[in-house]
Amino acid sequence: MAAVAPSPLAALTRLRSIIFQTSYNPTSQRTGAKYLRRRLRGPAMIEYYPNQLSISSINTEFRGLHLVDEYEERRIQDVADKKNRGKGAPKKARSAADSRRAQRKR
Repeated sequence: MAAVAPSPLAALTRLRSIIFQTSYNPTSQRTGAKYLRRRLRGPAMIEYYPNQLSISSINTEFRGLHLVDEYEERRIQDVADKKNRGKGAPKKARSAADSRRAQRKR
């Protein structure tokens, strides 16, 4: 059997990609098409984790209720107590000169 010249084969693969709506990649470079064709994970994750009803979401939806979230109040109180004891989060630098890195470089 005689071998077919490369140019008709290239034309055939180009035509095949047009007909079957696939990407034409004669140099076999990585394109990421496998990952782009894959099903998205986001919708499945949203279905897996149900919507959680929280007091903060109720407060934002219905402004007039003024419900108190005991867990959030306790957390805020704990943060304030830690800050009073000097165990709180450090202050954020307002400029590049205020940062600890800039002080260490001097």
